[in-house]
Amino acid sequence: MVRSQSADSSEYEDQTPSREVWANGICMKTSEVEAKLDEGNIQEAESSLREGLSLNFEEARALLGRLEYQRGNVEAALHVFDGIDLQVAIQRLQPSFSEKQPSRKGRSRGDSQHAVSQHSASLVLEAIYLKAKSLQKLGRLNDAAHECKRVLDAVEKIFHQGIPDVQVDNRLQDTVRQAVELLPELWKQAGCYHEAMSAYRRALLSQWNLDDDNCSRIQKAFAVFLMHSGVEAGPPSLAAQVDGSYVPKHNLEEAILLLMILVRKFYLGKIVWDPSVLEHLTFALSLCGQTSVLAKELEEIMPGVFHRVDRWNTLALCYSAVGQNKAALNLLRKSLHKHEQPDDLIALLLAAKICSEDSHLAAEGVGYAQRAITNAQGRDEHLKGVAIRMLGLCSGKQATTSPSDFERSHLQSEALKLLDAAISLEKNNPDLLFELGMLYAEQRNLNTALRYAKRFIDATGGSLLKGWRLLAQILSAQQRFSEAEVVIDAALDETAKWEQGPLLRLKAKLKTSQSLPMDAIETYRYLLALVQAQRKSFGPLRSVSQAGDDRVDEYEVWHGLADLYSRLSHWKDMEVCLGKARELKQYSAEVLYTEGVMLQGRGQVEEAMSAYINALLLDPSFVRCKILIGALLSKRDSNALPVARSILSDALKIEPTNRMAWYYLGIIHRVDGRIADAADCFQAASMLEESDPIENFSSIL
Repeated sequence: MVRSQSADSSEYEDQTPSREVWANGICMKTSEVEAKLDEGNIQEAESSLREGLSLNFEEARALLGRLEYQRGNVEAALHVFDGIDLQVAIQRLQPSFSEKQPSRKGRSRGDSQHAVSQHSASLVLEAIYLKAKSLQKLGRLNDAAHECKRVLDAVEKIFHQGIPDVQVDNRLQDTVRQAVELLPELWKQAGCYHEAMSAYRRALLSQWNLDDDNCSRIQKAFAVFLMHSGVEAGPPSLAAQVDGSYVPKHNLEEAILLLMILVRKFYLGKIVWDPSVLEHLTFALSLCGQTSVLAKELEEIMPGVFHRVDRWNTLALCYSAVGQNKAALNLLRKSLHKHEQPDDLIALLLAAKICSEDSHLAAEGVGYAQRAITNAQGRDEHLKGVAIRMLGLCSGKQATTSPSDFERSHLQSEALKLLDAAISLEKNNPDLLFELGMLYAEQRNLNTALRYAKRFIDATGGSLLKGWRLLAQILSAQQRFSEAEVVIDAALDETAKWEQGPLLRLKAKLKTSQSLPMDAIETYRYLLALVQAQRKSFGPLRSVSQAGDDRVDEYEVWHGLADLYSRLSHWKDMEVCLGKARELKQYSAEVLYTEGVMLQGRGQVEEAMSAYINALLLDPSFVRCKILIGALLSKRDSNALPVARSILSDALKIEPTNRMAWYYLGIIHRVDGRIADAADCFQAASMLEESDPIENFSSIL
């Protein structure tokens, strides 16, 4: 038996030189051996160990090399280790380990022989491991990796069935565990990434009898490597795959599985909490848009692991990313309570952003944004522009629900001032450029809107579809239809096939505006062909919600075609298209509205009114329905005029720039005898007609 007085350590270089060595029941001072090493007499030092401790050549060399390594003489240790013939040692040790494991009942000669073999194996394998460490210290990384690989190859030859759970020398097991962990790191340092990938999989799939901590470190390192190495791993070999088990399709999926295994180990109490695991998992799941899965993992973590406010804020981000804004805002309200962290700048900005997307929450968002501006000081000064931008967006959204024209105008003006102030702080923020373009466009300041739309396309390199759509719609509002079509064609050249749906629908409407209905129909036919190709590529339609995820939305195509046929008064064709759209989305306010248009065109006024009312019940803020209901009521007796006027006024509160609402309100005023009011309404309708886009600007969002 070979033993050192120094305590075992995960890193051998941290050990202090031992003063005594033990072997075969014999104790020997190291001072004599060290003196000979200092004189350069390696052969004599080796002979002293062999004679004094009854060791064979490989064992003596291994012990001598370890002594040099512990003394910090890396090059000398490497010279000693070079003299060890690992193959000879394996051949000597292999027969002993190939024999049947001895019984636990009593100690026998076989037990003793087995223990001696294990300690011999431990010493020789440790020597090769330390040789790899020595080569690593000297910068010979490829050689170090090959030596470390030799350790694992030798273990697999010695232990055919893997390392057993019992009756294995502790030092031998420690050497194996450290070698398993070191090998992929050496390959990474050497720049051999495919070899590192294989080493990680070998470490996790072979029977090394690793403990939970060791295995977890390897799994975490492998997950990080999969995410950041830039090397596509591919699935594990068929030999390593278990029947019925799930096989990851790509690097990110495999990394997520490894990280989720680590989180599960923590839940089961097998490992201590490592916050970096959750950070890596957050990054990975965010990359693939699976923040709902991350939210589930966060909810399962026991209280006390990390601060509850941090949990609430992270959960809010997760829910916001998947569109569950109500749940996200409720969590943020808790974290921003006066007894929690009311001045958390990031939480304030996220709460303001969520509120800026809902007109009913805009006033609350104004409060969050104002608090964010107050707290954007010191090291957070750079976020002041973001806070001002959020305040501008909330003010603009608040204007849409304002009860008076004066207040609406004031809020819209304030929103523009705030966004202009934000752009002075964040000159190259593309989102801010787009929002300014949208706000100016909705207020019909088309020249300024056009300038911001072009700046947005330049800032993003034309990579975002919404920029092209905004530019085309601004040009259409300026009645520059041919230029808008050129923009759409340019965007189509830059856009992937499955993302062309919105652009092609816009092109069809441009053709209709230019009195080219047959060209518009041809565009819709091409869209339907894309839908068919999409079905073949991604499978048949599975559900309405999944259909909404497709870039070429079949429902939008059929509904757009029905709307086009309604303009041409082709009622039979329109009815067929509506039937197709209804199959895809049974309860749709838009389908009911278009059905009402068809019924009204056929002279079935009462049935049309019923369809409009049903559509309004599904979507109380559907402006086009309100307008047509008001128009139908205006044709009835004078008792219906107040109701019609109220409905149209309500429509204008939601959409102040709708020319048809102004037009029909003017008709009602004229019938009611208010000529001056009627004139104002007709003038507003005429002015808006000159700057009316082919689609509402809000359809871009």
